[in-house]
Amino acid sequence: MSEAGWSFADHGWADTRRPGDEPSQPSGLMDLLGVAAVLLDAEGRIVLWSPQAEELYGYSAEEALGQYAAQLLVHEEQWEWVITKFAQVMETGRSWGGTFPVRCKDGGTRLVELRNMRLLDDHGDFYALGLGTDSLRLRQVERDVAFSTRLISQSPIGIAIFDTALRYLAVNPALEEIHGLPAHEHLGRHYREIMQDARFEVPEAAMRQVLETGISLVDQATVLSPTSADPGHPHAWSVSVYRLEDIQGRVLGVAELVLDVTDRYRSAMQASQTRRRLALIADGSARIGTTLEVDQTARELAEVTVPEFADLAAVDVLDSVLDEHRPASDRGPALFRALAVEAAYPTEAMKAADAPGQIAAYDADRVATRCVRTGRPVLITHADGNDLSRIARNEHAALLLARAGVHSYMAVPLTARGTVLGFLGLTRARDPRPFDEDDLAIAVELASRAAVCIDNARAHQSVRNAAETLQRSLLPTAPPGLPGLEVACRYRPAQAAYEVGGDWYDVLPLGGDRTALVVGDVMGSGIDAAAAMGRLRTATAAFADLNLDPARILEQLDSITSRLEQYIATCVYAVYDPHRGVCHIANAGHLPPVLVRSSEHPRLLDLPSGVPLGVGGVPFETTTLAFSLGDQLVLYTDGLVETRHHSIDGRLDSLLRLLDAPDGALEETCDRLLDGLRHPDNHDDVALLIARAGPFAPESCTPSPTVSE
Repeated sequence: MSEAGWSFADHGWADTRRPGDEPSQPSGLMDLLGVAAVLLDAEGRIVLWSPQAEELYGYSAEEALGQYAAQLLVHEEQWEWVITKFAQVMETGRSWGGTFPVRCKDGGTRLVELRNMRLLDDHGDFYALGLGTDSLRLRQVERDVAFSTRLISQSPIGIAIFDTALRYLAVNPALEEIHGLPAHEHLGRHYREIMQDARFEVPEAAMRQVLETGISLVDQATVLSPTSADPGHPHAWSVSVYRLEDIQGRVLGVAELVLDVTDRYRSAMQASQTRRRLALIADGSARIGTTLEVDQTARELAEVTVPEFADLAAVDVLDSVLDEHRPASDRGPALFRALAVEAAYPTEAMKAADAPGQIAAYDADRVATRCVRTGRPVLITHADGNDLSRIARNEHAALLLARAGVHSYMAVPLTARGTVLGFLGLTRARDPRPFDEDDLAIAVELASRAAVCIDNARAHQSVRNAAETLQRSLLPTAPPGLPGLEVACRYRPAQAAYEVGGDWYDVLPLGGDRTALVVGDVMGSGIDAAAAMGRLRTATAAFADLNLDPARILEQLDSITSRLEQYIATCVYAVYDPHRGVCHIANAGHLPPVLVRSSEHPRLLDLPSGVPLGVGGVPFETTTLAFSLGDQLVLYTDGLVETRHHSIDGRLDSLLRLLDAPDGALEETCDRLLDGLRHPDNHDDVALLIARAGPFAPESCTPSPTVSE
């Protein structure tokens, strides 16, 4: 059974167990063939009959023993030929073999592969031993062996056979070429003697697992070292391992199949890189520009690129972009303001980057300066010492980059609407891959997306700052020394992605020791809303001096609002009279105030809600309630309690719970409400006013005038 060096006997596949190591078992091959043994005496009578003979020929031992073999097993027309052959074997001692049609017990004929030989016993008597097996079964086994031998030897897949100790028993020519070693240098040696690299510990462990469990390992890809046929390039291999057993289930060893899948591996890697790049761009589209804040947008750009794309990312803009009073120059150093720095791991390269908020000058020969002045990206695939000096701000920073192992760099301009705002700097150090043209294309795409968002945020921030400045300039500070009243106020502008609104509060001292408390909200946002709010606040102060009833004041404000180019507003107007210990309140479509008494739980005031200012034609009503020492009135705009994800009733309940606490400083109460109800991404501004009735000495005050009706 030898073909192309594939005789297991030649390769040392021998049973090395000592006698008695385990109970004797029939050979797997012999058992598969079912070899029958029949012994004849010199006269041709059957004297021994094996169980396999009974299975092959159909006769039991009782039926066969003592019978002439020719008469029992041979058709009559072949008796003469058989007897002649039998005589020749017995006379000459030369064995005979061949295929012969044997008559079986059922009368049928079976082709049997026979081997006949003469035996001599210790008494000098001769016997004839006939060994036989089914011819068709034998031919099938022979074909299987031939096919297997040729399949293995001619296979382009590397194949190795190991014993249970993982020693090589055989390798085919394909595996010889893969390993760069002839077959004889494999045989008898352990797997790890041939595959010595530490990366082969995993396949070795897998083989032992297959030996133990019998569960095959199929198509497990791994990247190995270059082959002797292609020493300049690493190859990828698919390894499969399965256990070898005989027909009795005894474990003989394992077979390893090794297939070169380098082309498939490279295609998969390219496809994977393409998917990662597309995913990175998609991720950037989703994550960059979530707010209209310049710093946050820059941080989002840096976070998207690290660590999947770069080890370090820095986003810097020209200082002239953020400071319009500092014009840009095309000569000399460029002045940058750092917005964001992100690193995949602690590295000295972070120390070389400018910290967020820092302003740094880069000479004209620096990469960053060249990038923003030409508006073109700069790709340094392999950065040497000279490159690092041009990348860094100064020589100390260049030394830090070198110590961090920086080997590849890109500077990509942040260009929006034809204007270069700054640049995105990307660095690789621990990641061994150099940046390439594909990476540059991705960086340009991400930088372009971020630049538009930064430009939008910059423009929005300018308008927002103007509106907020106007808004705050229009809001008062609480006057000190209000008769019998302690007041705390807060204003919080809308956050990141939204403009300043028209919320306002006012505290107006009135004659007769009275104080007017006002909170309102002009619908809309931006400078127009802030200006409308300023006009309403001015009108409110003017009407308050007329000592009008709160409902009458709201009617006058309603008339004014209806002329403010379709603006509408909500408002609560309250007047506290310390002489009488009462508070007069009117509501124009606003959320209900909260009354907090020391002996009761906080509650929302059940006031006639009225309609917003600007609707027109609907009268307002004034409600009078007792307001004694220690009582608190909480006025607020909807930005404190309204969110996109919660019901207004639930949020009002939260407001009441936060107010249901022991009396403390009103400033602390304001902070508690804002901290508990306000979120960083709230889309509306907030005006909050809390008033508490305090001690009052009427003898030191003037009499209260009559309120005009």
